[in-house]
Parts: sequence; structure tokens; C-alpha cells
Amino acid sequence: MKAGPCFFIAFRYLLGRDQEGGRYLRGAAAGIALSLIPIIITLIVADGMIRGITDRAVELGTGHLQIWPSSRAGGGSGLEGAADYLREDPRVRGLWRERHGLGVVIGPAGKTGATIRAVDPSFWEDTESGRYLTVLSGEARITGGREVLLGQALAQAVGAEAGGNVRVMTARLTEDGRTVPRTAVFTVRGVISSGYRELDALWCVTGYEAGDQALPPSAGAYLIAKITRPYEEADQIAAEWASQLGGGFHIYTWKDLQRSQYSSYESTRQILLFIMALVVLVAAVNVSSATSMLALERRRDIAILKTGGASPADAAGIFIWGAFLTGLTGACTGISAGLLIGAFINPLIHALEGVFAFFSGLFHGEAVKILDPGYYLERIPVIINWPDVLAIFLFTLICAVGASWIPARRAGALKILGILRNFS
Repeated sequence: MKAGPCFFIAFRYLLGRDQEGGRYLRGAAAGIALSLIPIIITLIVADGMIRGITDRAVELGTGHLQIWPSSRAGGGSGLEGAADYLREDPRVRGLWRERHGLGVVIGPAGKTGATIRAVDPSFWEDTESGRYLTVLSGEARITGGREVLLGQALAQAVGAEAGGNVRVMTARLTEDGRTVPRTAVFTVRGVISSGYRELDALWCVTGYEAGDQALPPSAGAYLIAKITRPYEEADQIAAEWASQLGGGFHIYTWKDLQRSQYSSYESTRQILLFIMALVVLVAAVNVSSATSMLALERRRDIAILKTGGASPADAAGIFIWGAFLTGLTGACTGISAGLLIGAFINPLIHALEGVFAFFSGLFHGEAVKILDPGYYLERIPVIINWPDVLAIFLFTLICAVGASWIPARRAGALKILGILRNFS
């Protein structure tokens, strides 16, 4: 018997009436679909969270590459020469000087530790920087002098507002080696947020010249570079620049600077997908059970086909095709539903928060935040990794067919006389 008739018989079983065994295959397909919905949603959410956090950390924090001078590069003058040379590279989108160190910000309501970032003001005018930066009050623009931008959490901690003043305390070394505090008054130009509080919670950003005066010499200067294709070409460009600039500079890509955090996110993602894959395997066991039950229901069909000349392989092929169609139906249904839910994950989360807020209000409880901005992004980017979706689809089909192999072989090995004797 050719594959075509086996396929159409299996298709008829899948769409057949419940009493003819179709309910087993459809039930198994529903189980596969239900198991795939959470794995697709998890994939979209995990990829969106990783990419969203990484984009913000790279575009607003580390940049795509950082160029640090060694002791023999001539410090600031060496950086300026390197910057003039690197700007000639057509792949460079922008270059900015930066220094950063630790300090204390003192405001009307208190004081707290902060990360002092002294960066060229034009950094915040970059298109991608503006894309991920939200201005809560004032403006994200430093015109010069003693002006600062404060992260939202820092501004709330010290009670600072746009247009007000804060004092910034840093440490400096005297000529005799003593550490003494240095305090300067700055005007708050704006309160900003990256949408991920863990990134900007301690930001106190000022212009490069003002920060150069406030920070001690130990807060070394370096260059932040942004390129046109950071995720594809960062390693290649870093190697080229290291060769062109010589041994006087150390060049780090965003992958080097974010390695520990990025690796942690990827490990968590892989563990989640592995756990979800186990759920798919459990659903595949249902395909094995459905195939066994279908074979019991259709023993008379097997006997008739064998009487007409069908081989054991032909009979087994019918049930393998049935398992394939079951896996295909479940995979298409589950993946489609998962993609649909994932595409609207942000409105769904906000709707759930509204429902929880309603019930918590009835019982005078605190509002429930599913996405706490202190730990997660305020809005999840929808990232669909199509190669991974295809891999999940193929994995599901392989599991479904593999689970049906043994019961299908047993169905094909049934003896005609034994079957007919049971129905005589």
C-alpha cells in the first residue's frame, strides 16, 4: 500500500466520530496544544525581557564598545587622538567621553549613595539613547556647567525635583595622600527613567567637564562608542580597532561588559525552556496512549486491510500517520495560540493587574504588580525568535511520531485470525 492511502485513512480517523476512535487522537492533539501555549509565551517573554534589558543597558549605559587607555596611551590626550581616528570609520555612529565614580547625593529629603556619570552631553541626544529614555520631569539635556540628570529612584530618595538643587559629595586625595570630601552644588535638569529601575536607580549624570572637576583622578576616562550593527559586528570591530590603535588601548565589547548578567539571563531562559520541553514530552505520552486505544478500536479495519493484501508495515504506517497528524494539529494550534497571546502580552498583563487591583481594593489590600519595575521592564518588547519556534514545532512532531512507534508496530503485528475470532 502506498503512503497516500495510509495518510487518508489516518486523516479520516482524526476527523472521525467519537465512537470510531477519533476522540483519542483529538484529545491527544488538544493536550499537545495546551502544553505548547505556555512554552511559546515563555519564549516570547524571556526573549523580550533579555533583549529589552540588554538594549537599555547597552544604549544608555555601557555603549557598544568601550576604549580604555593604558598608562602609555597619554591619558585624555591619547583618548582624543583615538577618537579623531575612530570617527573616520563609517560603521561608527557616535563617540563620547565618559568618567564615572561613586559619590553621595544630598537633597531636601535626605542623602544616598550614587553612581556619578560624567559623559559628553551629546550622548543623550543620540537617537537610540532617546528611544529608551523616559523624561519624567524637566528635560534630558545638559547644556553645560553644574547640571545633573537623576534617576527616578535616586530623585525620590533625596526628594529632588527638576529645577531644584542637590549637593554632590565626592572624595579627593590631597598632596600628602589624605582623602578629603569635596562638595559641589548642582541644578537638577531632569529626572529620567530607562524603564528598568535596576539600571538607573543610582544614576547621577552630569556633563563631562563638570564631572571631571568633581571626580578624583582615580575615576579614569574612557570612550563610549556606538556602531551601526552592535549585535553582529562588535567583536569584529573590537579586534580591528585593537590592531589599528596598537597596544596603548584596551577595547571591550558590550558582551564583555555585560557578560555575567547576560549569561545569567540566558541560563534562566534555557532552564525555563527545558522545563517546558518536559511538559511537551508528557503530552507526547498521550499520543502513545491515543494510538494504542485507536488500534484497539480499529482492529476490524486492520483485519480487512490485511485480508486485502496490506502488509504489517502498511497497517503500522496508518497509525504513525495518525500520530503525525495529531502532533501537527496540536503543534499548529498550540503555537498559533501562544504567538497570539504573546503578541498581546502587555495588554493582557495590564488587564490582569486591573482585575487584581479591583479585588485587592475590595479587601483593602495592596495593588498587585505583575511586572514590578524595580525588577522587570515596565513594558516587555515582543520578540519572536522564529528559528526557536521552528525547532519547537519539529521537536513536537518528532516526539509525537516517536511516542506512537511502539503501539503502531504492535497494531501492524496483529494476526488476522485472532482479530476475526474476537469479532465472530
